[in-house]
Amino acid sequence: MFPIFRHPPSVSLAVRCALLLWPLLWLASDNVRAATEPIPLWPGVPPGDSPDDGAKPEADMTKSTENLVGGKRLIRLGNVSSPTITVYPVAKGQNTGTAVLVFPGGAYQILAMDLEGTEVCEWLNSLGVTAVLLKYRVPKRPGRDRHAAPLQDAQRAVGLVRHRAAEWGVNPQAIGVLGFSAGGHLAAAVSTTYSERTYTKVDEADTVSCRPDFSLLIYPAYLTVKEQQDTVAPELTVNSNTPPAFLMMAQDDPVRVENVLGYSRALRQARVPFALHVYPSGGHGYGLRRTKEDVTSWPDRAAEWLRSLGRLERRATISGQGSP
Repeated sequence: MFPIFRHPPSVSLAVRCALLLWPLLWLASDNVRAATEPIPLWPGVPPGDSPDDGAKPEADMTKSTENLVGGKRLIRLGNVSSPTITVYPVAKGQNTGTAVLVFPGGAYQILAMDLEGTEVCEWLNSLGVTAVLLKYRVPKRPGRDRHAAPLQDAQRAVGLVRHRAAEWGVNPQAIGVLGFSAGGHLAAAVSTTYSERTYTKVDEADTVSCRPDFSLLIYPAYLTVKEQQDTVAPELTVNSNTPPAFLMMAQDDPVRVENVLGYSRALRQARVPFALHVYPSGGHGYGLRRTKEDVTSWPDRAAEWLRSLGRLERRATISGQGSP
């Protein structure tokens, strides 16, 4: 909301106009960057899909009075058949060269697009990080693993950001992933499945590595198999080349804290650096919205971890300076 000015009659018309227009001029300046228009991931029908998969239009599946988080409603986007990325560039002079792809959660059925998407991108921008919001395919495709189509989208997205890194003012060796709940599983999947694409090469963006340089897994789901003593899920092949990870969860999370405990144990065995934060309470699905629970201070811990990796140091010269 812009401030309202009241001027004495003696103030000239030119001055009045300047005072009224300054907010618009500020928004147009290089200090504020607007998100790009959504960029389609695939030139045609996504791999493994058919034209019929796009028959149902995307829709917000939230009822106005359900699932309030932090006193606010959230967008639960369903029927996603045309995956995209949206780039949130950093304000001029703030660019660290680091980029993070954001994967919203939603049980691989819907996407929590604001709570675990756009709000997260704005927070990353405040740290000097270029944010890239991935709108991946949901719900689960019949006859395929729940994460199969999203993993294709995630691999394609990481490769696309790395391929266009110079254009977007990004260091191609400083591209991470951050996921919530099912999106946390997706972040782990793309961090452990990168030696080969899970689809046929489309263009030059598929010739560069789709391995993230680091990952942040926020109350992740599906990382371990309860019936197998919480061993790591078979699709997550952790080894010494798995990127460093930040993991966070509450003990009373109904998705089960064993997800981060089991995955971090596998990282330790593979000698992969990681940071693990477990809080006694807080539940699940709060995104960045602060509550009385200590668990909602996790963004502070995540920023400290990124800083310890050297990912939040501003770079003097980066091609593109974050301009898409």
